[in-house]
Amino acid sequence: MTKDTEVDMKDVELNEMDQEKRPITGGAGNGDAGSPTSTEKNGSIKVKIPDEIETKFTGLSKEELLRVAGTPAWVRTRWALLILFWLGWLGMLAGAVAIIVQAPRCKDLPAMNWWNYGPLYQIGDVQAFSESQNLKGVEEKLDSLSQLKVKGLVVGPIHVAPADDPVSLNFEEISSDAGNLEQFKGLIIAAHKKSIHVILDLTPNYLGSGPWFSNVSVTNVAERLKSALVFWLNQGVDGIQLSGVERVASVVPSLWADIRAIVQNGTAEGKRRILIGVTAKTSAVDISELLNSTGVDLLLSGALRSKSMTATDRAQTVQQLLSTHNQTQLAWNIGDRKEGHLATLVGPDMVNFNQMLLLTLPGTPVFNYGDEIALADEQFTKSPKMLWDSLEDEETNGTATKEKEQRLACRSFFKTLSDLRGKERSLQHGDYIPLFNSTSALAYLRQWDQSGRYIAAFNWGSDVVTLQLAHPDRPAQAVVQVSTDGVNLAPDSAVGLSALELGPGQAVLLQFPYVA
Repeated sequence: MTKDTEVDMKDVELNEMDQEKRPITGGAGNGDAGSPTSTEKNGSIKVKIPDEIETKFTGLSKEELLRVAGTPAWVRTRWALLILFWLGWLGMLAGAVAIIVQAPRCKDLPAMNWWNYGPLYQIGDVQAFSESQNLKGVEEKLDSLSQLKVKGLVVGPIHVAPADDPVSLNFEEISSDAGNLEQFKGLIIAAHKKSIHVILDLTPNYLGSGPWFSNVSVTNVAERLKSALVFWLNQGVDGIQLSGVERVASVVPSLWADIRAIVQNGTAEGKRRILIGVTAKTSAVDISELLNSTGVDLLLSGALRSKSMTATDRAQTVQQLLSTHNQTQLAWNIGDRKEGHLATLVGPDMVNFNQMLLLTLPGTPVFNYGDEIALADEQFTKSPKMLWDSLEDEETNGTATKEKEQRLACRSFFKTLSDLRGKERSLQHGDYIPLFNSTSALAYLRQWDQSGRYIAAFNWGSDVVTLQLAHPDRPAQAVVQVSTDGVNLAPDSAVGLSALELGPGQAVLLQFPYVA
């Protein structure tokens, strides 16, 4: 094909195209079509746009990084950041040290023994205490006693001791009425598992007219007691209680020293054993002298028992004993095996009142079995049968149901107070500060270091009293923790302390926080 023919073919192709699809022709304006320039035509143009190419950032190479890092600007930046870090760290350290140095130091805890941490519970008559009427029955009630935060059981006396008959006395044999040795050993093991200690009352003539028989018999009885102490301590008991300690300590002082050494120099499971004395004395002076002369760890007495005592008398008794003895040496009780139960001695309406007194005073509170439910003595015995209630028990009449509810409420009140005493340092070993006292009313503050503060207030009188509680650290208000007056002093309510009104026969325990 010739060149001219190729040109003609292209012209035909262009002419056949739609007008709007024709290519733009080149030329010099309106010049002659026959001129050489007019014969030049543009062909079709096809433009292809390339796809975008994804660019991947690879960062700087090792060599580039090293070159940049070595520049003066980056070197200065790194040093500045390092210095700022260490300055900040040293500043925080200095602040922490300053806080520690300026913060008030905690007061060292006082030296205490296990019997200082909660109440002791006396079971003078094993038969009356449980349905089983023996030592096994006592073991069966340990769960209930553990709920009351009891730290020690004072069991017995349970040894063979015919009344006023020293010849037949046998310290090492358990009376068949109480049980047997295996039951007693089982009780000790079970009690220890619940962190309850067992104290055995070995008062020689507990059924007779005098605890140590006659003066003629004291020496022989005390000598026999020494070997019995070794026997019972080897069985695992945590302490011994003896009544009439003033007699044996004064008549045979050398033998009494031996008795003390046997009990107090030994340990049970790594803890000190306790020697408890019991006396009928009521005078604070006599009790203080007896504590010094006998060297017992605790002394149960009649210091708070007299019904004729005024609130001022009670305040003076407490203050006098605290001024001569550490509170870890003091025990507070009202009833006992010989004197009877709390409800009989103070009246059933005043049981909660006196529970609060014993559980808030500085020292170890000691209760008779059943005092937690206001159990009263019967007409011819001071060993009434213990009553065991539960909310599930069925009652046959309304009166019995009401009495059961009263016992359960009394026990709940006791438990609440015992719980507080067990966990609050101010109540457990805090300072005792008198705030108010009159012939009918008494109030005192218990405080320890930075722990919460507690005010206990009591009104023995028959009229409403207004207590003006003066103390430099006293706030305007406090919160009711426990009260015998649920209407006017309901738990968790706030009350003013400048003029606290307390109804007749009422008691209240208030709490307010420590403020630095």
